[in-house]
Amino acid sequence: MTQVTEQAPATRFAESALAVDGVRTDTAAFDAWLADCRDRFHTTVELRPLDALQGWSVDPHTGDVGHSSGRFFSVRGLDVRVPGAAVERWQQPIISQPEAGILGILVKEFDGVPHCLMQAKAEPGNINGIQLSPTVQATRSNYSGVHRGKAVPYLEYFRDTTSHRVLADVLQSEQGAWFHRKRNRNLIVETTGPVELLDGFCWLTLGQLHALLRQDDLVNMDTRTVLSCFPAAHTAAESGPSYGELLRWITEERARRERHVRQIPLNSVTGWQLRDGRVTHRDGLFFDVVGVSVEAAGREVGRWDQPLLAPHDTGLVALLVREIDGIPHALLHARVEAGHLDVLELAPTVQCTPRTYTHLPPEARPRFLDTVLTAPEENVLFSAVHSEEGGRFLHARNRYVIVEADPGPSLADCPEYRWTALHDTAALLRHSHYLNIQARSILACLHGLAGREGKKKS
Repeated sequence: MTQVTEQAPATRFAESALAVDGVRTDTAAFDAWLADCRDRFHTTVELRPLDALQGWSVDPHTGDVGHSSGRFFSVRGLDVRVPGAAVERWQQPIISQPEAGILGILVKEFDGVPHCLMQAKAEPGNINGIQLSPTVQATRSNYSGVHRGKAVPYLEYFRDTTSHRVLADVLQSEQGAWFHRKRNRNLIVETTGPVELLDGFCWLTLGQLHALLRQDDLVNMDTRTVLSCFPAAHTAAESGPSYGELLRWITEERARRERHVRQIPLNSVTGWQLRDGRVTHRDGLFFDVVGVSVEAAGREVGRWDQPLLAPHDTGLVALLVREIDGIPHALLHARVEAGHLDVLELAPTVQCTPRTYTHLPPEARPRFLDTVLTAPEENVLFSAVHSEEGGRFLHARNRYVIVEADPGPSLADCPEYRWTALHDTAALLRHSHYLNIQARSILACLHGLAGREGKKKS
């Protein structure tokens, strides 16, 4: 049996990040593989009224939308109160999915270089059909067979890890504005044994994945969150003084801020209504909850119906970065969101849908939004549009932007923001519920930039 190279994981994966042409799959082979998958794997999605979805129903008493099995997920109402916020109270629909799924990337060395086993996966909410998914991307309902479909490929590597090397294993949240307490287990597992390469899968290096992050709507959200958990060469020991100060700041912010949420019937949510077969805001803002009928090729199940949350506009996720005393830092925001398990998680500098704020009070406009929007072109280090969860959201997209702050903006009167060393953010990623999904996504993009800079210097 081939043995894993005896080097620190961070060093080995730094080498994988520099392998931009791959060893197992070169760029030309990947392009041909992806084109072939897009020809053969696809979804056909048609809008359908929520009360006409096969296997789903709208409760006549509460208006909640749920599956006949009682599994998968439901759409309910949420009443939210955040004292001291620009908007202190609101009600909204939200996806309730209390079960934790598995997002896993399988790793194996080829010619001494670690590679990731990636999947071409079609999701009903993807704007372009196929996107690059982790090895395994499955809810508990799916992998336990509630959908009565085929077994999830490679699941055994993540259900029983005793004979493999676990590089990361952590529960992480998903969108706190759209999910109520949704979590997924993020896993990176390395194997030394033979792995059969199934149809629709390919081996890629971290360097290739980082390069693909620069393409719009290609590397899906689930891949990005797992990528952020890879061991990083700049990860510091958790006992460092800056890391301890960071943990104390997060604890202080969680103790200082308040958030009160309670589930309520969907048909009692103020400002929202079931109209024309969808749940929509009375002013046409924010998002709709719609029904779809899906036919899919290359999936465990070939046909199904389901609800999807459909945002109205493309959002913005932006990170300001700078060096402080020669150490790379990112400006993070201790952000309160309705659906998170704890009061708050760390978010990027800016996380919003800019058009929404034309309908809200001026004081609700996100800090540093104008700093990002007016940044000189030479300060924009990264910009790409990425899709969010295609299994629950319809054409949900954000522009991810990394901007070099020169000089760093003042944080006077901004206790909820903090310049954070990148090695400390990497340490946080070993634990649950510190960094939100948008922060993890943009950190994956930032790690790709670090790899490119390392290659330039070598």
